[in-house]
Amino acid sequence: MTPEERTGETTTVNRLIEHDSVKAARILDSARALVLEHGVRKVTIAEIAAAAGVGKGTVYLYWETKEDLFVGLAAREVLGCIEAINDQIAQDPQCILPRRLSPLLIRTTLGNPWMRWLWSEDSALRQLLHRPADQERFAEATASAMGGAVISILRDCGIVRDDLPLPRQIYALHSVLVGFATVMSDVEGAGRFGIDDPEAALADTVHLLLERPRDPAARDVAKAAEAVRTRFNEIHDNLLGLVTVGAAGTR
Repeated sequence: MTPEERTGETTTVNRLIEHDSVKAARILDSARALVLEHGVRKVTIAEIAAAAGVGKGTVYLYWETKEDLFVGLAAREVLGCIEAINDQIAQDPQCILPRRLSPLLIRTTLGNPWMRWLWSEDSALRQLLHRPADQERFAEATASAMGGAVISILRDCGIVRDDLPLPRQIYALHSVLVGFATVMSDVEGAGRFGIDDPEAALADTVHLLLERPRDPAARDVAKAAEAVRTRFNEIHDNLLGLVTVGAAGTR
C-alpha cells in the first residue's frame, strides 16, 4: 500500500531522519548489517562508521550513544512490522479473527530477528531499554500485547466469547502465543509430532479458545477491523516518538 493510499493513517514517511540524510541512512544500513552478523554487544561505533564510510563524529551527530542507535534500529524494524500487519488487515479484515491474527503475529515475530530479540527477556537488545517509557513502548508492540489489545476490541464487537473474564482470556492467549513461538522456533520440532503445519495447529487452538461457534457477520468484522487498525496505529505512533527522541538532532 502506498503512502497516498494510507490516507489518515500513520506512516514513517518523511518523519525519519534517514529520509533527509544519506549519511544517516548509510549509518543505519551498516549498523543493521553488523548487528545481524555479530550481535549487539560486539559491534562498536568505530566499526559502524567505517562500514558507512563516515567518521565516528558523524554518527554522534545523529545519535548521542550507541544504545540510542541500536534502539532506533529496533524501533524501525518494529514499525515496519506493524505497518505490514495493518496493511494485511486493510486488504483482508478477516485477518483480525484470532485464528488468523495469531499465526500472523507469530510469523511476523519469528521472521524478524529484531522482533525475536525484543521478545526475549534476556536478549542484549532488551537490556538496552533502560528508560521505563522505552520499555513500555516496545512491550505494547509484542505479539502478545497486540493480540491482547485485539481481544478486548473483539469482545466489545461481540466477535469472541465473553463467558470468561477478559484478563483470563488475554493471559490464555499470551500463554498460547509464547508457547507456540517457542516450539515453532525449533524448525525440526513439529516433525517429531507429525505436524507439517504448526500455524494451522496454532489457529485451531486459538479458535477453540476464544472464538464463537458461528462466524461473525462481515459488517461486524469490518467495524472491528477499523478499530484494530486504529489501535495498532496508536502503538505505531508511540514507537515512532521513541525513534525521533533517539536522534541527537531532535532532542
